[in-house]
Amino acid sequence: MYEHFFTCPHCWETISMLLDTGVAKQKYIEDCEVCCNPLEIYTVFLEGELSDFQVNII
Repeated sequence: MYEHFFTCPHCWETISMLLDTGVAKQKYIEDCEVCCNPLEIYTVFLEGELSDFQVNII
């Protein structure tokens, strides 16, 4: 697991999320832990290192 910090595009709070390094590409929806608004999360790991992280408002 990899802990990644980012800013929620809804409430602008810095939050952290645990990402699974064992999955090369993921796209899923998760709620912000502060404001509870939905976020679309996209991650790419190459050789266990985070190479792309995107968070979008849905």
